[in-house]
Amino acid sequence: MDDYKTLEFTIILEKLAENALSEAAKERCLSLKPSLSEAEVRRWMDETTQARGLIEHVGTPPLSSMTELPRIFSLIDIEAMLMPEQIEHVLSFIVSCRRMKGYLRKAEATGFNIASYGGAIDELNELENAIRQCIVNGAVADKASAQLNSIRRQINITADQIKEKLNDLLRKNKSWFSESFVSVRNGRYTLPVKREYKNNVSGTVIEMSNKGGTYFIEPSSVGKLQSKLDELKVEEDSEVRRVLYALTALISDNMRTIKLNMEAMETLDFLFAKGKLSISMKASPVAVNTDRKIFMKNARHPLLNMDSAVPLNFEAGIENRGVVITGPNTGGKTVALKTVGLLSLMAQSGLHVSADSSSSFCMHNRIFCDIGDGQSITENLSTFSSHMKNVIAILEQINEESLVLLDELGSGTEPAEGMGIAIGVLDALCEKNCIFVVTTHYPEVKDYANHTQGLVNARMAFDKDSLMPLYRLEIGKSGESCALYIAERLGMPKQILKRAYKASYGNQDERGISLEVISTQDKKAAMLPKIIKQKEESPVIDDHSSVFNIGDSVFIYPQKEIGIVYARANERGEVGVQVKGEKRIVNHKRIKLHVPASELYPADYDFSILFDSVENRKARHIMEKRHEEGNIIIIKEGEQENKK
Repeated sequence: MDDYKTLEFTIILEKLAENALSEAAKERCLSLKPSLSEAEVRRWMDETTQARGLIEHVGTPPLSSMTELPRIFSLIDIEAMLMPEQIEHVLSFIVSCRRMKGYLRKAEATGFNIASYGGAIDELNELENAIRQCIVNGAVADKASAQLNSIRRQINITADQIKEKLNDLLRKNKSWFSESFVSVRNGRYTLPVKREYKNNVSGTVIEMSNKGGTYFIEPSSVGKLQSKLDELKVEEDSEVRRVLYALTALISDNMRTIKLNMEAMETLDFLFAKGKLSISMKASPVAVNTDRKIFMKNARHPLLNMDSAVPLNFEAGIENRGVVITGPNTGGKTVALKTVGLLSLMAQSGLHVSADSSSSFCMHNRIFCDIGDGQSITENLSTFSSHMKNVIAILEQINEESLVLLDELGSGTEPAEGMGIAIGVLDALCEKNCIFVVTTHYPEVKDYANHTQGLVNARMAFDKDSLMPLYRLEIGKSGESCALYIAERLGMPKQILKRAYKASYGNQDERGISLEVISTQDKKAAMLPKIIKQKEESPVIDDHSSVFNIGDSVFIYPQKEIGIVYARANERGEVGVQVKGEKRIVNHKRIKLHVPASELYPADYDFSILFDSVENRKARHIMEKRHEEGNIIIIKEGEQENKK
């Protein structure tokens, strides 16, 4: 959405993606969007809090990039042989999974629910040991098989015999050779014979030097040994390929587990990316609500320098749905506007925000904004026309669950008409009953806000002594006429100031012109009722993974499949879950309660209707009444009698 880009939410997502290692997690980061489900937002926020907590209490999580795995999976699908370096990528991932499981095992003591993801990761110790035995430093090791070890030992013996014979020739006829050592050319053992002595050495010319002064000859005396060496190398290559195919098959046999582990690791990568972003931004978990109220305490725009940015305190909703911000140019009005929008998007996406944890953000069905120049060259629209086009489109789409942010409403045209348009738009926003924040420089708009129910003025503070903006938002106060005050401080004659005031405000009482006196006109704004602060506890998600009853609807992680419990947990903590007619045995740590059975079925509900075949139900019905020869009930492996 363009609104995401305008509010710089896309930049936040890019920074989030920088903290992820796997491509899948990076894509998930970049595609993150605000949720419309309050329960989901609370769960996302809690996951971010837990991920950050684990990083701070346990340390950096042992994640790997997993970039090569999809390519490896595709090769296995077509039954291709994996190369040693590809098998090492699989080994690296298996080791990462084992370490992550250990990391999460340590985390269980901290009480963080996110540690339960460890139950979704299976250790592949046998596969890990097999790969370690066969692959060393990117090559098939001698110990990969007894046959390969024997072949390579014979290769070494034969090569030594060849070199011994060639070295003997070198020693006896030193003048024939340009170098005093055996040279390997094109995989053959050769002697570097000078051109004038090439006929003295019987054998095959394998290669010549660039200038033709040296002939690299394989002597006939080692021909048989060289042929034997060639045969051994063919045998070696065949055995290496056999080992690689065996390892590929072993990996293929474990593909389902590897892919499930990969899904869990990608999910953890995404969650830990959120935790890392929270730490880097010095952000906090905040409350979310559906009560249409925003309360921000000590908020900062996350892309500004945290040490120099002035904290923003802001509240809207309940009594005052609209906030009209006035103040000097470059005073921080636009930054305040963007901060409200950006932090709202982050909170509703389950990210921590750069504000105190006592802050609370309401849910919005969408955030609309009109910020910046907006001039369209392609559509030949002026700045004003472009703004009006955006505003009209916004008014057509919003409702009471929307957040609207408008910067310098009514600017870019004749002041009187611009002011009228601004007030007209504010009227329309009030009728829509949405939450909105508007910046403006029109004094009439300030007066309108003072006398309109549901609106409150706010201003960006200004230092009268230094004539510099303070970048501090003050709700309940309207902006002052900084231009007249600055002119007075710089020594403009009082008579000129009087005329300037009359031209600006008409025949109102000048009260000595000084802004300190003029500003008393705005003191009524300070008496407007302020929004009542309402603190909310950060959301906590209950863990119902320990007790499951037959008939409960549950989530299975990390795929988030929905199933129905057909068998309670056994002594190993494994629960029977039926998913789309398929019965599975799942570790209870991978299960979260969705809807309890008590809310789905009546007290005397016969669960055999859900879990038994028609034949079994008929057989059970008959057997409950009488014995009938040959009548049996078939219970498949993993099933048990369903009892309430």
